[in-house]
This record gives sequence, structure tokens and C-alpha cells, in this order.
Amino acid sequence: MSAREKSSPARLIMLDLVAFVVMAAAMGLIAAITLAAVTLLFASQAQAGEIREGTLLLRRIESQETIHAPLLSTEVVFRVSGLVLRAHVVQRFENVQDDWVEGVYVFPLPENAAADRLRMRLGERVIEGAIQERGAAKRTYEAAKLSGQRAARLDQERANIFTASVANIGPRETIVVELEYQQTLRYESGRFSMRFPMVVGPRYIPGNVRMAGSPGSGWGHNTERVADAAAITPPVLRPREGAASINPVSLTVELDAGVPLEHVISPYHRVNVETIDASRRRITLAAGAVLADRDFELQWSPSLGQTPQVAWFTEEKDGRHYGLLMVLPPAAPEAARLPREVIYVIDTSGSMGGASIRQARDALALALARLAPEDQFNVIEFNSEAQALFPQARPADAQTVRRAIEWVRRLEARGGTEMAAALHLALDGRDDVERVRQVVFLTDGAVGNEEALFRLIRSRLGGSRLFTVGIGSAPNSHFMSKAARLGRGTFTYIGRIEEVGARMRELFAKLETPVLQGLEVHWPEPQRVEAWPERVPDLYAGEPVIIKAALSELAGEVRITGVRGGRTWDARVPLAAHRGADGMGTLWAREKVSALLDSIRDGAPEAAVRDEVIRLASAHRLVTRYTSFVAVEATPARPSGTPLKQAALPTHLPQGWEYDKVFGAQGELPQGASGSFFALLSGLLALMLGTLLLAARDRRYA
Repeated sequence: MSAREKSSPARLIMLDLVAFVVMAAAMGLIAAITLAAVTLLFASQAQAGEIREGTLLLRRIESQETIHAPLLSTEVVFRVSGLVLRAHVVQRFENVQDDWVEGVYVFPLPENAAADRLRMRLGERVIEGAIQERGAAKRTYEAAKLSGQRAARLDQERANIFTASVANIGPRETIVVELEYQQTLRYESGRFSMRFPMVVGPRYIPGNVRMAGSPGSGWGHNTERVADAAAITPPVLRPREGAASINPVSLTVELDAGVPLEHVISPYHRVNVETIDASRRRITLAAGAVLADRDFELQWSPSLGQTPQVAWFTEEKDGRHYGLLMVLPPAAPEAARLPREVIYVIDTSGSMGGASIRQARDALALALARLAPEDQFNVIEFNSEAQALFPQARPADAQTVRRAIEWVRRLEARGGTEMAAALHLALDGRDDVERVRQVVFLTDGAVGNEEALFRLIRSRLGGSRLFTVGIGSAPNSHFMSKAARLGRGTFTYIGRIEEVGARMRELFAKLETPVLQGLEVHWPEPQRVEAWPERVPDLYAGEPVIIKAALSELAGEVRITGVRGGRTWDARVPLAAHRGADGMGTLWAREKVSALLDSIRDGAPEAAVRDEVIRLASAHRLVTRYTSFVAVEATPARPSGTPLKQAALPTHLPQGWEYDKVFGAQGELPQGASGSFFALLSGLLALMLGTLLLAARDRRYA
């Protein structure tokens, strides 16, 4: 009788089972990584020096073919009038090769931008874009592309992420796409500001199950948690010399503040400021054109005593009056400082590597040092996982605060961005809070599952207030601002290490100052007015009340009331005392679209919301989640039978980000709970282990 026959059947079966499980796990890991590895072709070729300027991956990456895609340059002119900005963005797609190509470019716009015009220029010919339901726009574009007609399409992927597709760009040809948008400016702590994002930072894509989802040209794979990941993850250039000539941006700001100006500054770019008169400036980039790797921001401060306390702008359109109202409440009265429970959350994921993690650590250390002994606090860090420093909030005595600061100083950036885990820890859902409970969330917001996080914030906020602090050169302002709004807090942005002190002091003023609560807006004939937001949120020090309204007539006055520091606050604005301004109807429609989309989160049927958004967007020519712009040349240009090659235009890595921290030294993708390179390595090791187990089994029982 052989040794195999003498051995225990149970033991034999157990060894077989162990080997099988190990090998199955290994094969699962490898299979999950195989498709992701293909998308690393871009990074690996760049690393090997094979990618030259203008050379990009085909959208059909499985072919592993590279082509010279269109070069892109962008020019922007901003016209600022009072509280409103109008932007004219010109994108030039230049085909430097002998092939016919389609260029696909994923780019950002401000999260509150109302994109309402698209044109395509072919030499002297101008084709005006039409707004269509998104599916219809895609069919129009694809039919034109197939027939050889030149065409352009503009889609919205997120409130701050758009895709421009340009089909049938002929050899050595340039096609110009022009788009326009409008937005309301931000006013805070005595200064106005505008922000123009230039780069879509790589997003962390959670989820482990690959889905068909929305089509796209990005490196991300659609998952059960982010069904459109491929549409929001454009190819990213590995930083290298000579990249400045790829996707350069030039811009001009024509600023008419309406009041005398004290200061005009650009904190992140060198600019030339030309004074036209006391209230007007012309601002241009000192370098002429810059790398599209960070947000552009412009700030201006009215002369002392010139800050408008009330502003009321209107536009008459199609028999209705559209208006924008801003009322600046007076400074808050002195009040006793209430004991607080403050939960600080710091993002230590890979995208925070470099300058961002240093800014976040400094900001958090400053916040901890300012805590009063009667306060309670805790600190949570998150990357692929979330962990709290203490099991629960502790009194802010000197020793505990010192321990927390030392812990924060040792934090490093690594891993993924599992933000939901941190929000679960920070927000407990309790309404019966004994103290003022504030959650301060420091992050770059580089996630692709924003909608799921918004639902989480809404369900678990309770009596807490959520304050977001955007870190780095290109934060996801859509997530940051919406999260703060849902959390009844505010959004603060820190773009440079030198700004930490000033920005955190402004945030402290909000955290420690009584809010303006119970705000109500009383219109003379409320049944004939449609105003947004329907419910005005709580306000903090230095913030204005901003309302967008549609009215049948400008008669009577609007009254705004609230309570601050136990005292009643009241403001009245005569509707007839208005200033004429263009675009008020567009801004009102954009605000209503946002409110309609938010209502889905509250349980409104999406089909009904979709129909209403399409109706509203079509009337006001707005790009939305459900509507797109499309422009088509009537005459076919590409000869029948001539192939069309498709290319996704790349973006730069945001300034200050570390490529290896985001993608890994081997080009590891920021997707899923674990890194692809290490998952692949683990899979291979497990496969080897399983093979060795089977070999040992065979030797032992042979």
C-alpha cells in the first residue's frame, strides 16, 4: 500500500482545499488587475521616454497604439461686473499629423458655472451650438462623426467637470471651440474673489466590481460605486521637462467692481494689473501663458467703507424679471464663547503627498493649539482606512493637545481616499448635542463618488456642523462647497503654505462666532415669486445673503429676517431700486437646476426631475447632467473610407502633487481599496504559494 493510500483522506482533502483557495484568490487578483495594467501603458511609455509632446493614447487602449493627437491651447477672457462674472473660453485643437482625428478633452469649470453657449469655428465659418437632451446630442454627434462631418459636443460629467469632443479634425487643421459661462462671485471676509480651475486632479475611484457604466476615455474603470469613472479620469502626464508647451492657458480679466478698489491680488500666479480708473482694472498673466496645473484665483478688496451692504441686479427676459440679491449682515455682536466639541478630520491619502500634506499638518496644528480648556476634541486621519486618535472626544487640556499635535506632525500621505469611513467616524447623527459640535474636514476632495458622500453627510449630520478646508493647488471645489452647504458650515481654501495662518484665522472667526440663524425671505407677493435657495442656510461672520429670484413685477420691497446672538436682524430692499445686468435669468435657472438635482437626494423621483431639468435647461440653453451642446458642420469633410483615430488629450498633474504618491512608483492607479501594483504582486506570490503547496502535496503522497 502506497503512502498516499495510507494517508488520511480528510487531511488530503484539506490540503487540496487550501491550495485551491490560495490559487483561486491569486487568479482573482490577477484577473482584476489585468485590465488596469493595460491603462498603465501611457505611464510606462512616458517613463521609458517613448511619449513625446503631443503624443497621446488612443481611447481604444486595448489596441496599445499611440498617435499624435491634437495639440490644445486655451485662451480665456473674464468680464466681471459687480457680483457677476462672464467667461469666454476658447479652445484650439490643432492636428499636427496626417491622420484624421477626434480629440476628447476632460477639463474643469467652476462648480457654480452656468455654461450657456457653444460655437465651433472653422476658419471664417462659425457654427452655433444647439442644446439637446444628452442622449439626443450624443446621437447627433456620432452620426456626424460617422458621416465625416466636423462636429463638437460639450457634456457635463460633474458640476465642475466637462468633456469637449471634437470630431473629424483634418490633417494639419485647427478647429476652434468656444464656450461661455456665467457665475456668481464669492464674497467673504471683506473681499471678492473669482476662481478658474485649470486641471482635473486624479480622482480616487472606490469599488471593486467592474461595470459597463458610462463610456469615457479615462484611466479609471466604472465600478458599482462610481458608474462613470471612465469619464472623469483623463490621462495624466508624468511630470517631465518640456511639458510647459502642452495645454498652455492664457487669460485676461476685465474687472469692473462698481466701487473704488483698495487691493487686487492673484495669490497663485504672477500677474500684470493695469489701472483704468478707481473701480476698474485689467489683469493679465505676467508669463503670457502658463501650465494648466493649478487653479487661478483673483481677489479684490473695496476701499474702506465702500463694501456694498445691499446689491440688487435685475434682467427682464420673456416677460419675467430675474434678479440677484445680495445683503451683507452687520458684524456679529460680542457673545460669550460657548464650549465646543470639535472633530478634526485630515486626509492622508496619496493625492495629499508633497505640499498638500504639509499645509494640512500646519493648518491642523494651528487649529489644535487654539482650542480652549473647556472644549473637547478628537482627530481622525483617513487614507485607505480611517482611524481616530482617541476612542472618543477628550477635554482640550495642555497635555492632550500637545500629544495630538505631535501625532499630527508625524502623519504622512499614502494609500487611497476612503472618505466615507472618515465621515462615518466624524458624524454620529445625534441631534441632542450638549455642546456646539463642529467637524473640520481637511482634504483635497480628490474622489469620484461625491454623490454617495453627499447622501452620507445628509443622513448622519444630526446636530453637527461640517466645515470643509480645501488643500492644495487644485481641490475638488464641487465636493468641498456642496459638502459644506449640506453640513451647514463653510468652505475655506488654502492654496499655499504661506496662507495657512490667515485662512485658519478666518475659519476660527466662523467657528467661534454666533451664526445668523432662522433666515427668512419675505417677498411682497410670494405666490408670484420663485426664489432660490428656497431655504436660506445659516450664515457665518463676513458672509452675505445671496438670493436668485424670478418675479412677475418689480413692486414693493423684499424683507429678510434672522436672529444672531439672541438679537433680531432685519433688512429691507425696495425692488424698484435695482441695477440692470445681463445673465440674471441664466444664473436663476442654474440655481434652480441645482436645487432640482438636490431634491433627488431627498427622495424626489429622478424621472420627474430629469424632465423638469431638460425643460428648464432647454429654455435657458444650459449644459446640465441631462442636456448637452452639439454643433455640426453641414458638409462632410473626411473622405469616405478614410479612418478616424480617437485620442484622449492628457492633463497635467496638479502642481505640488507627487506622481508616485498618486499612481505609485510603478504607475499604480488610485482606484479601489488597495493599490493595483501591490495587488498584482500579492496575486503572483499567492499563485506561487498555491503551486508550491500542490507540489509538496504530490511529493508527500506520491
